[in-house]
Amino acid sequence: MTTCLLRLSAIVLGVAVSGPGLCDAPGTTTQTLPDNAESRFQFLDANRDGVLSKYEYDSEVAFETADSDHNMLISAQELQEILGPPVQGVPTAADRLIVADLDSDGELDDGELRRALEMRFGWLDRNSDGNLDLDEMKSGFGVRVRP
Repeated sequence: MTTCLLRLSAIVLGVAVSGPGLCDAPGTTTQTLPDNAESRFQFLDANRDGVLSKYEYDSEVAFETADSDHNMLISAQELQEILGPPVQGVPTAADRLIVADLDSDGELDDGELRRALEMRFGWLDRNSDGNLDLDEMKSGFGVRVRP
């Protein structure tokens, strides 16, 4: 459960720039995250309380999970591993990374990831209650937010 929760948090990086993600047990084949708002919401709602909290959107966990080579940076390749194989008509990991890569070095550091996640969460949280409900998730699902 903890490993799956960590991987779920890594999905947030993809959600921050609108895209699918993965969750799998160690050593197994990855499974693509559902691609509609309701299914994704249910998948991300780890504690099943009907809202997505900032904890479920936590960048420290997302960063730790996505940084597979442990160099304290997230590359386009590492992000693509989280998102799954590229899909025609959907932005690639490299395209998504550019949105949050403030120093244009081709990789995300913790600060860049944290900023992107906070921006996306704040943008989705239309009623500013600190949680995302299903209606908020639906209203922003697949919509690209530019910093």
